Amino acid sequence: MPIRVNLDVMLARRKMRAKQLAEQIGLSETQLSMLRTEKVRGIRFDTLAKICLVLDCKPADILDYEVDPADLYLADEG
Repeated sequence: MPIRVNLDVMLARRKMRAKQLAEQIGLSETQLSMLRTEKVRGIRFDTLAKICLVLDCKPADILDYEVDPADLYLADEG
C-alpha cells in the first residue's frame, strides 16, 4: 500500500509514549498499535484530528504517500 504511517516518528519528536496518546484520544493500545504498524485499512478523520491535536501536528506529518509503480500501470489502463 502506498500510504505509510509515520506515527512513531511524531511520538518520538513529542517525547510521548503510544500508551499516553491512546489514552488521550480514546483508542485502545491495541488499536493504536495496529495503526502504527500499518495493519489497518483506514482511519477515521475524527481519530486523525484527535491525533493531530494531541501531537500538535498536521495529517501530512503522520501519513505519507509513496508512489507504487504498479499503481501507475493500473492508472494508465483506466
